[in-house]
Amino acid sequence: MTLNLTLEFSGGAELLVDKQKTHNVQIDTAGKTWKIQDLLYWIRDNLLKERPELFLKENTVRPGILVLVNDSDWELLGQLDYEIENNDNIVFISTLHGG
Repeated sequence: MTLNLTLEFSGGAELLVDKQKTHNVQIDTAGKTWKIQDLLYWIRDNLLKERPELFLKENTVRPGILVLVNDSDWELLGQLDYEIENNDNIVFISTLHGG
């Protein structure tokens, strides 16, 4: 099975993915159910161009990065355990800004 996803990065998070705000990606799941946890590792391995420590901390996003799935806060959806569905729109917004 293939997941077609729209991944968006903003608030400075786009700087970590080659300054491209929107990524339309296709992920071959090999028949496995994918959770946000799996997607974060995929982003680390396939999209992050520099400084992955600014996006990930241990097995999740760094504090200060908001995650929305289809315009809903991922905290309401189970965070890392949310099962990704085809055509999901997943947004990562950094609230951390230098000063």
